Amino acid sequence: MPKRKSSTALAQSTPLPNLPPPQAFAVDDGPPAPKRAARGSRSSGRKASMNPEKNANVLDAPEAFRASPDADTKDERMDLDKMFTKEKDDSVPSLVENGDSDTPLSELSDIETLAKATEAPPKASKASKKGGKGETAKAAKVTSDEKPAAPAKAMKADVKEPQFLDPEADGEEEADEEEIKAALSRPPPVNSDVLPLPWKGRLGYACLNTYLRFSNPPVFSSRTCRIASILENRHPLSNPNEPPHATKNRPDKEQPASIRRGQDFVEQLCLANVRDIPKMLRWNDRYGIKFMRLSSEMFPFASHPEYGYKLAPFASEALAKVGKVAAKLGHRLTTHPGQYTQLGSPRKSVTDNALRDLDYHAEMLSLLKLPPQQDRDAVMILHLGGVFGDKEATLARFRENYAKLPQGVKDRLVLENDDVSWCVHELLPLCEELNIPIVLDYHHHNIIFDSTQIREGTKDIIDLYPRILATWKRKNITPKMHYSEPTPEAITGRQRRKHNPRVATLPPCPNDMDLMIEAKDKEQAVFELMRTFKLPGFDTFNDMLPHIRKDDNKPVKRPPKKKTPKKKTKKQLEEEEDKDSAASDPEPAPQAVIEEDEVGMGGPDGRVYWPPGQEHWLRPVKKVVKPKENKKAPPGKELDDQGRIVTAAMKRKRVKEEEEAINAAQKEGEEMAKKVEAEVDEEVKEEDEEPATEKGKGKSKKTKETGAGGKQTSGGKKKAVKDVKQEPEEPQKPAATAPTLGRRQSTRGKKVDYAEEN
Repeated sequence: MPKRKSSTALAQSTPLPNLPPPQAFAVDDGPPAPKRAARGSRSSGRKASMNPEKNANVLDAPEAFRASPDADTKDERMDLDKMFTKEKDDSVPSLVENGDSDTPLSELSDIETLAKATEAPPKASKASKKGGKGETAKAAKVTSDEKPAAPAKAMKADVKEPQFLDPEADGEEEADEEEIKAALSRPPPVNSDVLPLPWKGRLGYACLNTYLRFSNPPVFSSRTCRIASILENRHPLSNPNEPPHATKNRPDKEQPASIRRGQDFVEQLCLANVRDIPKMLRWNDRYGIKFMRLSSEMFPFASHPEYGYKLAPFASEALAKVGKVAAKLGHRLTTHPGQYTQLGSPRKSVTDNALRDLDYHAEMLSLLKLPPQQDRDAVMILHLGGVFGDKEATLARFRENYAKLPQGVKDRLVLENDDVSWCVHELLPLCEELNIPIVLDYHHHNIIFDSTQIREGTKDIIDLYPRILATWKRKNITPKMHYSEPTPEAITGRQRRKHNPRVATLPPCPNDMDLMIEAKDKEQAVFELMRTFKLPGFDTFNDMLPHIRKDDNKPVKRPPKKKTPKKKTKKQLEEEEDKDSAASDPEPAPQAVIEEDEVGMGGPDGRVYWPPGQEHWLRPVKKVVKPKENKKAPPGKELDDQGRIVTAAMKRKRVKEEEEAINAAQKEGEEMAKKVEAEVDEEVKEEDEEPATEKGKGKSKKTKETGAGGKQTSGGKKKAVKDVKQEPEEPQKPAATAPTLGRRQSTRGKKVDYAEEN
C-alpha cells in the first residue's frame, strides 16, 4: 500500500533521522487493498453509531477522564459506574472476545525494565518516591558505587520502565511507617498571600467536558477502540447494505480481509472525535472558558509502530474546521503527550516511539491551520521522564534526541516539572540551554523541589518567575502554567500526587496567565473557581436540575394501542375503530424541537453546573421497579401465588395433578413393600438350607437381627427370622403405602367386584 503524504507543514521540516516511518498497517495474507474511493461514494449502510453506549466496539479513552496524563489510578478518573445509572446490556456483546483495552498510550508503553529494576528495591530507594523535604529531588541521584546497567539481553519485555515513574499504581496501598514518619517531619509549606485579581487570563481544562460527554447524543473527542476490532473490521459485513450490529450483522471472517476496510473503521472513529470539537469550543465560549487541552487519543494508534497512519489527507478538512472555530472564538488549544513519551530513555525502541508520538501531535496541531499567534501558542507539553539510574546521562540522551527532532516539533515542544524525578531547578537550566519553554506545575513543585534553594509552597517559587517567563518570551509564545491540589487526606508524597476533584484557590501567578486546571471534574473545577472569586463568566451558568436535562431532544412516546380480542369479526373491529377514532383522546402536543446547535448547550438558563460529588446528576435517574402489592380476591373468588384469579379450568388442572401425584406415590409404596417381602423370604430360605452340622460346632456367627419398625440390631438376622416363624401366625395386613405428606387423599372408593357379592 503506498505511503500517505504528510501535511504541508511537516513536509517542509526535516524528516526524522534513522526512524522508520509509521506504516498504515502490516501486510496480511488477504488481497491487495483497493484504491481509495471518493468520500461521497462510500455506502451509507456501512456507517455505525459512534456512541459507546450503543456500539460495543467504541470505547472511552481512559486518558481523557484523568486529571492529567500522569494520573494513572482509578481515583484520578471520574467514576463511570456512578455516572452510568443504567446497567450494561450484556445482550449486545463486543465484536471482539478479548476484554483488554488497547489504547495508543498502552501501545506506546512497551518500555522494558532492566533486570535490576525488577528486584525488590532497598529501603533507601523509597526516598525517591517521597516529597516535600527537599531530599526528594536529590534522592534519585546515583552514587558512585552503584552497579552499571544490565545488558539488553537481561531486559524483560513485559515490564514497563521505569517503575518509579508511576507510583500511582501503588496509590491504594497503605503507606509504610518510614514514609509517614518522613512526611510528618517535613516543614510546613510557605505559601504566598498574592491572588491574581482582577483576573485577566484564561482558565482551561483537559480533554473532556463532563456535561457534554453525558449529553444525548454524547459529545466528546476521545473515542478509541481495540486493535482486535480493527483486525476484525477488515472483513466485510455479512450484509454490507445494513449497518454493523454486534449480533445481527457482524464481520464475516470467512470472506477475505482488506486492510482498507480496517483503516476505514479507525478513520470513522477519528472523524467522529474531530467533528465534536467545534461544539465543545462553542460551549466553552458561552460560559467564559477560552482554553482547552486536546485529547492525545483523538486519533487511536496514529503513532503505533505497526498500525500507525498519517492524519492527512483524511482528517485535514475536519481539523481545519476546528481551527477556524478556535480562531474565531480566540480559543487556545494545546496537547500533552503521555508519560511514556520519553526522549531520555536509554532504549532505542522507547525513543523511536517518542519521536513518532511527537510527530503525530505536531501534525495534528499543524492541520488546524490556526492564525500565527494561536499556532505558536498550540504547544505540546512533555515530561522529561525517568532518571534511568543517572540524571546526567539522561540529560545527555535528551539533548542528543532533541537535536534529531524536526523543526516543527521543536517549535511546539515545552517541558514541565514532574512530581517524581525532575524539579524546576533541574529543568530550568536545560530549557535555557536548548531554548525550550518550561511549564511550572505548582502541584508537582510542592512534591519535588530542591530544599537547598527553595522551600515548599508557592512563595519562594515567585523568585523564579522572571527566568521561567523569559523561556516563553524568547519564542514569542504566550506563557501557561498548571495548577491542581492534592486530596485532603493525603500525607506522604506518593499520596499527595493524587489530584483533588476541584481546587479551592488560585496560585500567585500573573493575572494574565493561561492557567490549566488539572482536575478530574474538568470544566466544573473551572466553574468552581469562577464562583469562588467572581471571575469573568461566573454569572453565565446555573445549577443543573438533578437528573433532568431540558436541552436534549427526546422522542415523543405515544400511548399503546388497545388490544382487541381475536374472536371479534372484521365488521366488529371496523365499528370499534370508528368509535375509537371519534372518541379518542387528542394526540399529545409535539415537544418543542431544539436545534442541533443548541442540543447539550444548557438551555436558556445555562443549567450546566453540578455540585461537588454529584456527577450522577448528569444521567437520568435510575428507575426502581417496585414489587407488586398483594391483591385482594373478589368475593367468592380465589387468587393463586401470582395474584391471578383461579378459574374452573385451573382448579380441574390442579386436582388432576394432585391425583396423579397420589397415584404415583401409592405405586411406589407398593413396589417398595414387595421388595422388602422378597428379601425376607430369600433370607428364610437360606437359613433352612444350611447343614445341621454347622449349628453344633459352637461357632458364633455375627448376624443381624431385625428389630421393631423394620430397623436392624446387632443380633443375627437369620435367627430372628426363624423365631418369628415359630410364633402363632396372625392374619397378614396389607402393605402400607408410602406417606403422602401435604397432599390431599384420593376420594375415590375401593373397587368392588359386585359379581362376587351377588
